[in-house]
Amino acid sequence: MTTTRRTHRLNSLLKEVISEVIRLDVGHPKVSEFVTVTAVDITKDLTLAKVYISVIGTQEEKEESIQALQSAAGYIAVLASKKVVLRHFPSLTFKLDESVDKHIKINSILENIEKEKQQRHPLTSDEDKF
Repeated sequence: MTTTRRTHRLNSLLKEVISEVIRLDVGHPKVSEFVTVTAVDITKDLTLAKVYISVIGTQEEKEESIQALQSAAGYIAVLASKKVVLRHFPSLTFKLDESVDKHIKINSILENIEKEKQQRHPLTSDEDKF
């Protein structure tokens, strides 16, 4: 999906505003303190916005946070709409962004590969590098 400049700016603005609303105004006990809005993707007709979040914690904490945010989506939209001037504020849907977890897993695999490589072919001194 190609995004126009306006859509891209709106996604960035919504990301910032929704992050602020979640951080300051959502007092739901099941929303983890370690929730980060990583991206917002609004549809072309501006009626729906997918809000991608990253949660540091167990799988259970991640699921609870998503459910709590989804149940508070209307409240979050009302508060965010007071900070963003749009004719119709989009409905919010919260999705878990697992790219951070995948990034950590890939880094761990790469580090293990590097360690194995060093164990197989250790350099005894700087002279061996040339």
